[in-house]
Amino acid sequence: MADEFVIAGAGFAALLLLLALRCPIGLAMLVVGCAGYAHIVDATRLLAYLKTTPFFLFANYTLSVIPLFILMGALAERGGLARDLFTAANALVGHKRGGLAMAVIGACAGFGAVCGSSVATTATFGRAALPELRRYGAEAGFATGTIAVGGVLGILIPPSVILVVYAISTEQNIARLFMAALIPGLMATAFYILTIAVLVRRRPALCPPGPRVTPAERRAALLNVIPVLLIAVVVVGGIYGGIFTPTESAAVGCAATLLVGLARRTLGVGSVVAALKATAETTAMIFAILLGAEVFNAFLALSQAPDLLAVWVSDQGFAPLGVLMAFLCVYLVLGAVMDELAMMLLTLPVFFPVIIALDFGLTSEETAIWFGILVLSVVGIGLTAPPIGLNVFVVSGLARDVPIGATYRGVLPYLAADFVRLGLCIAFPWLSLAVVRALS
Repeated sequence: MADEFVIAGAGFAALLLLLALRCPIGLAMLVVGCAGYAHIVDATRLLAYLKTTPFFLFANYTLSVIPLFILMGALAERGGLARDLFTAANALVGHKRGGLAMAVIGACAGFGAVCGSSVATTATFGRAALPELRRYGAEAGFATGTIAVGGVLGILIPPSVILVVYAISTEQNIARLFMAALIPGLMATAFYILTIAVLVRRRPALCPPGPRVTPAERRAALLNVIPVLLIAVVVVGGIYGGIFTPTESAAVGCAATLLVGLARRTLGVGSVVAALKATAETTAMIFAILLGAEVFNAFLALSQAPDLLAVWVSDQGFAPLGVLMAFLCVYLVLGAVMDELAMMLLTLPVFFPVIIALDFGLTSEETAIWFGILVLSVVGIGLTAPPIGLNVFVVSGLARDVPIGATYRGVLPYLAADFVRLGLCIAFPWLSLAVVRALS
């Protein structure tokens, strides 16, 4: 057993060294995985493995859901759907104290139902909503922090690219994971809005009220947002109702988003081409990481270290909840310094077998789904937590006059709400499983 852990530990050490040298995560996992594979067996069998693995990995029909959801988000962004959502939410609550910030959170939740990407949601609302927040006197750090946190809803509200990758990596049902994410995602939206209400009650200058719109303007704004809400209902509702598979739902969502943009003349040929290029770039990055993770995971499987670790943890009699908390703490630390997708793909081969081997009073499938939602929640925290919160860097790139430290201070109250929500999801697994059980 010691030899297996030495080999696996050496692999992780080499991987971290390459990452410290700024090697791309996909390439780093591929190089270490190949070296470890060749060490355990031989170079000839490694070449035979590499001859077929990339083809069968990328020919997997399930993977097509990733570029489709990314394309849907790209088309929605360029078609002005995010702007329509913010305008409608602003018309409803923007005239209240803190209402502009609440409108951002509500609009991000709606956009998350047609996007699935946190970075895209952050960038979109950084352009659509940040100027309005600044225009009506919102404190700079509070405004940028709200945008960064709102962007997290892009992955917390289903559909979510992160959940798709988790499902593929752990061989779980994508639709069930989307169902499980609904209540925690809505909880995140409600907790963020509640946080804003508490903050502006104590410090009204954080986000003064915006102008009150006329009833006619409010009706026009709400009518204008009907198409994006219908797309969200079709995409998410079709999956929940069993009408579409996730892949079919993503394809229908892409077509609907494209048609809405063309009908309203907010999407031109140039915008569609730009959306396709952005989708290709993002998909290539994700697939490169997936290939690296596949080879690295094969190396770990040959070392048998994950399975031996699962057996060892079970034999020690550790409290299952204690092991879970330890793993989530590791995710919190890694999420603050590492890309979230890479972090998940790197750790799941080790953590997932251990979690499945423990008894939480749930079936294996329910444990896998529940753990996926907890990982998603921790990934969301990592997107905004210092020192490397990707969403914070995205919004800082759009608001260069706002110090990044001010944005991190603006994020801190929301992080407190995130930890409360994470604690509730750990203590009450039914929050993640209620919709799955009701619709199964």
